[in-house]
Amino acid sequence: MIEKKFVNQNIKEFQIKEYIRNNLSRVGLSDVKLQRTPLGEKIIISTSRPGLVVGRSGTNITKLTKDLKQVFKLDNPQIEIEEVTSIGFDANIIAEMIANSLEKFGTTRFKGIGHKAISDVMSAGALGVEILISGKVPSARAKTWRFYQGYLKKCGDIAISQVRVAYTIAKLKSGVIGIKVSIMTPDTVLPDKIKILKEQDKLVEKVEEVKDKALEKEMQDKIKELEASQAEKTVEKKKEETKEEKREKKEKKDDKKEVKDKRKVSKKTGSEVADKKEGKEKQEKKKEAKKKKEA
Repeated sequence: MIEKKFVNQNIKEFQIKEYIRNNLSRVGLSDVKLQRTPLGEKIIISTSRPGLVVGRSGTNITKLTKDLKQVFKLDNPQIEIEEVTSIGFDANIIAEMIANSLEKFGTTRFKGIGHKAISDVMSAGALGVEILISGKVPSARAKTWRFYQGYLKKCGDIAISQVRVAYTIAKLKSGVIGIKVSIMTPDTVLPDKIKILKEQDKLVEKVEEVKDKALEKEMQDKIKELEASQAEKTVEKKKEETKEEKREKKEKKDDKKEVKDKRKVSKKTGSEVADKKEGKEKQEKKKEAKKKKEA
């Protein structure tokens, strides 16, 4: 059951892509990608002419979204458009350009169309290109014409993974013409491409290694100096903190002593005042007793 579900999903994705390609023909369509998101299906359309895909005030996109909802029963299809900048490296766009020119000018000028496409691709910087035009070109009998230039891998992993291949058709009165375009981009890494180092290159590499080692040593020395300075700073901070703690303790002790001394002084002054009062009272009593005797 799970396998059938995945198979049905892939079939549905393929049908959506083919539907978009058929509706957006001759607009420089490169690729169509589908992504499933929590909000709905996200459809990314890569094209060299985004203005034709969008249309005036977005009429083409709105129409396409409505058609996708009705035909494939999509809940919330979100269409995004990406512009293809490097047209010369895109096999789909080159094949579509050849098909457009064949439908416009016919099979009489097929050689000029093929050579022009090859020159455009090679001027963009490609390593190699091959164009196959098969069908009733130019006579009534079917034939395959091959246009090629540069270096192109035909077999191996590079031919499968890194060579860009595209197929398309051109519909003419005489019949359908098949077009196949293969392009090898300049960023392909070939395993059989070996670079032989000269003695000068080896010396340069050794000098660079020595420089790198010297730089590493300098960096390590700087790091050690920074660590030592940080350790000294931390030790000084700890010493200052201990000194401050000792000062605070001394200040607290001095404050306590002052409070005790003040209390003692206050007690002494209180007793002296009381003694003075008692002496005054005694003297007054003696004076009163003398006055009574004299009377």
